[in-house]
Amino acid sequence: MSIKEKLGREWLFFDGGTGTILQEHGLAAGELPETWNLTHPEEIVALHCGYLEAGSDIINTNTFGANALKYPDNLREIVEAAVMHAKKARALSGRSDAFIALDIGPTGRLLQPMGDLPFERAVELFGEVVRIGAAAGADLVLIETMSDSYEAKAAVLAAKENCDLPVFATMIFDEKGKMLTGGTVDSVVAMLEGLRVDALGVNCGLGPEQMKPIVQRLVQVSSLPIIVNPNAGLPRSENGKTVFDIDADTFAQLMAEIADMGVHVLGGCCGTTPDHIRSMIENCKNKPMMPVVQKHRSVVSSFSQAVEIGKKPVIIGERINPTGKSKFKAALRDNNIEYILAEGLTQEDSGAHILDVNVGLPEIDEPKMMESVVSRLQSVLALPLQIDTSNTEAMERGMRLYNGKPMINSVSGKMESMRAVFPLVQKYGGVVVGLALDENGIPDTAEGRVQIARKIYETAAAYGISRDDIVIDGLAMTISSDSRSALVTLETLRRIRDELGGHTILGVSNISFGLPQREIINANFFTMALQNGLSCAIINPNAEAMMRSYRAFLALTNQDAQCSEYIAAYGNQPAAMPQSISSGVDMTLGESIERGLSERAAQATREALGQTEPLEIVNTELIPALDRVGKGFEKGTIFLPQLLMSAEAAKAAFEVVKDAMRGAPQQTRGKIILATVKGDIHDIGKNIVKVLLENYGYQVIDLGKDVDPALIVHTAKQENIQLVGLSALMTTTVVSMEQTIRLLRAEKPDTKIVVGGAVMTQEYADSIGADCYARDAMATVHFADRVFKA
Repeated sequence: MSIKEKLGREWLFFDGGTGTILQEHGLAAGELPETWNLTHPEEIVALHCGYLEAGSDIINTNTFGANALKYPDNLREIVEAAVMHAKKARALSGRSDAFIALDIGPTGRLLQPMGDLPFERAVELFGEVVRIGAAAGADLVLIETMSDSYEAKAAVLAAKENCDLPVFATMIFDEKGKMLTGGTVDSVVAMLEGLRVDALGVNCGLGPEQMKPIVQRLVQVSSLPIIVNPNAGLPRSENGKTVFDIDADTFAQLMAEIADMGVHVLGGCCGTTPDHIRSMIENCKNKPMMPVVQKHRSVVSSFSQAVEIGKKPVIIGERINPTGKSKFKAALRDNNIEYILAEGLTQEDSGAHILDVNVGLPEIDEPKMMESVVSRLQSVLALPLQIDTSNTEAMERGMRLYNGKPMINSVSGKMESMRAVFPLVQKYGGVVVGLALDENGIPDTAEGRVQIARKIYETAAAYGISRDDIVIDGLAMTISSDSRSALVTLETLRRIRDELGGHTILGVSNISFGLPQREIINANFFTMALQNGLSCAIINPNAEAMMRSYRAFLALTNQDAQCSEYIAAYGNQPAAMPQSISSGVDMTLGESIERGLSERAAQATREALGQTEPLEIVNTELIPALDRVGKGFEKGTIFLPQLLMSAEAAKAAFEVVKDAMRGAPQQTRGKIILATVKGDIHDIGKNIVKVLLENYGYQVIDLGKDVDPALIVHTAKQENIQLVGLSALMTTTVVSMEQTIRLLRAEKPDTKIVVGGAVMTQEYADSIGADCYARDAMATVHFADRVFKA
């Protein structure tokens, strides 16, 4: 049987740790595990044999860190050797029934616009590994330990575009259920299911006990087989070695509890051994397996938010659209992206759940503009996007670069339209708007529109697209030309809900075209449409009459518990005064920084310099704005992309201040060394910390990645450094971190040391002698403030 035939029907068991096992067999601190494919082939074969003999059904190639960034000269040799060793172990163990997973881990770089690695370059890097591994004989692709959903998407696309093997993907979450870049279980499941991976789940970072809440949510929302590969508990250092706090028997007991939660594939990650896997298999192999259940959820997601359609009506902001908007058209022609971002931010503040993005003008390059606007929007706000275009090239460019599962507007009942759009939805995922019109035009009866909806559902199914991912537009036609049109639309909504069990959408304001005082008609029609089952409304969320109708409807239909949303919106508002919505283009300097609008922040700084001293701007505007963003990040209301974009905006403002102070003595709050430790090429965390420290006025000496302890100590002594920050992602490189700390203590004992990274915990940091464990970038800033105030 193939692995896809077994998946979800019988238990499948992965192997366990690789790097931690190789350390026991002599892998030195800072030595790259993948090089052992060439230098210690017998150890790699023995590692695989140990897991196969323990009962593992799937063994991972020793290629977690193999990519052209790390191995520019011998990547093919390393990957081919890794697959060959796994195949040899399978033969030696007599386990012809076992499967070989081509193991793909993160590149160690942050993707643009947050970092410097272009999305397509990431796809290219992963694609090269996939081609080599698939040709060498791997049975599936395992994308694992991904802390950024955008990088995970790049890896999945690379796998799908470069081989026909099954694709599994596992993410790394913290104990709050968040990925490094802000992703949640709901948002990443929506994206991965849209990309049509074969199984998904969680690995690394946490032990089985800490993973239980994450697994529970995976089971609740995912319609795919679920993988759980925890660490052997939490790490600590003993006598210079990394050890984990859960033995094989305890691990097996906890994994049996996880097996009962409804998962389908079990294994281990850092710290787990063949003994852990053997005990786990004994405890779990005879348990009944819960079948994979379709959840029938209609979900649109961004990098950090998931909006479920059907639970309660969804507001889709319509303002990012040039139709009838001269200023917006001018912004598109002038490539004024910040004007567009400001429109998006204003709609987010006004209560939109999803933002429609339409950038089509005859005189501009729409695919290029769609690519630019989608990339920038998803870097400064967390709302999911609806990609709105009739240009299939622009549609694909937007979908490909989108970090999540988008809404797509639209497809019609015309076969030409469906043949163009459905393959894109099939490949990239999305919830697609189906227009109730076809080659014969727009039916003037509800029956005709319902029949087109049926045709759209049936054709979508032929592409493997569930009706859960279709939202039918019942088409709001102006009553000024046909007084029956509203009644036909309302009947269409009702019948799609009641007869087809489907979801619906309308561009509500079309109903009043050509009439005076349009908002009167719009608001009342909106309420009627909601009553008849409207799932999604494309409206202007800045129009208070529309939002009043929406909030009142929710309160009256018991969809607003204790009327809390209604009270929050109107509790402090004078009865006779309409609530005003400020325009994003009028943001203050502080607001521009908080929103991540670099050009606006720089312009606001120039304006402020005419009345305020440069240092006063820094102390009263820039630093307080960064502090507010930092507090939001710590509370979980602001996510990493927004944090970094705010830092970039602050940097733009600082540059203006520096120009104004040119010639004056420059001040710094202190000098800090940052380094990713020897053997580790993953510098995402370090680079994030660097951006924030510099924006808080610190001078950072960035020694880069894979840094020898001696260089760190030499630089600390030479520059008389008071604070050193060390980062590590991989368990195998924490030994280098401990060596660096020991050397610093011996040669420069007055230097404080802060450590961070995915493998670190407070206990681990304490055991290796660090002064501070920083669980995120803002924690490093706070510790630096304490050090330099002392």
